[in-house]
Amino acid sequence: MKTTVFSTKPFERSYLTTAAGTAHELQFVEENLGVETAALAAGTDAVAIFSTDDASTPVLEALHALGIRFLTIRATGHEQVALARAQELGLRVANVPEYSPHAIAEHAVALMLALNRRLRQADQQLRAHDFRLDELIGFDMHGKTVGIVGLGHIGGVVAGILHGFGCRLLGYDPVPNPALTTQFGVTYTTLDDLCAQADIITLHAPMIPHAPYLIDAARLARMKRGVMLINTSRGAELDTAAAIAALETGQLGYLGLDVYEGEKKLFFVDHRQNPPTDALFARLLALPNVLVTGHQAFLTREALEHIAATTRSNLDGWAAGQPVPTELRPPSNPPAA
Repeated sequence: MKTTVFSTKPFERSYLTTAAGTAHELQFVEENLGVETAALAAGTDAVAIFSTDDASTPVLEALHALGIRFLTIRATGHEQVALARAQELGLRVANVPEYSPHAIAEHAVALMLALNRRLRQADQQLRAHDFRLDELIGFDMHGKTVGIVGLGHIGGVVAGILHGFGCRLLGYDPVPNPALTTQFGVTYTTLDDLCAQADIITLHAPMIPHAPYLIDAARLARMKRGVMLINTSRGAELDTAAAIAALETGQLGYLGLDVYEGEKKLFFVDHRQNPPTDALFARLLALPNVLVTGHQAFLTREALEHIAATTRSNLDGWAAGQPVPTELRPPSNPPAA
């Protein structure tokens, strides 16, 4: 079976090729999937897409017209896929529900530690032969209150790591997991109460409808002055402009991001010859108490192997006419827009 792999990244190609073996012929395409590029899938049976691809209604209709009947996402998030229209077209969709919660959880904690201990500034000073310590004072993680927003698999791993640090843990999740209270002492509370109490807040919630941000100016104002905020979840969970304003007043003391609401035009691409013109992103990077990574939290060998293996499994199941355990369907009662 032949599959077009859109948005192919150099770091994933060998993993996908190894996982596919001789069972699937992969046609690698560097371009993102969109209305203008859908025709590149002509002559293939399925497509594999990434989080940066467009699988909106017009794109799905274009794929369907080419004879494509299966779409597998090389990621967990599927906000970019018009699932209801896919179902109407008979175009089945699957994803990778979980690849390595440890990869993302560990990266979130790495951002906390790097910001706290001012590792970026320390490295820059040392390379300039400035060995003073005056501007590099951090704080003990032990005893600090950390609020974890979203306690699924990733948030649960974060809780375990921070419990080992001796942190007091607050959690917010619409579906609390009592096991995390028993194991790690997580105290569940409201999101507003978590914001008011926590010294560090880390976001691990799926992208769910809210108006319009989960963390907006009002919630930033409720937080402790000097709080640390980490987002390795979804860029659109955080109002970036409001966060910059809070950083500039000192209300927000530290910001660590692996995601950004405007990242589709920035991340995964080499912009050295054509620097981006995103003024908001430039303001972020100019602040010394901000650390941004380019959506790399998932990027471990183990995660890439699991993504490739699940993609292969999804293709196997569809090709054999069998149920695909990771298949996605539109919600029976979709939320109001």
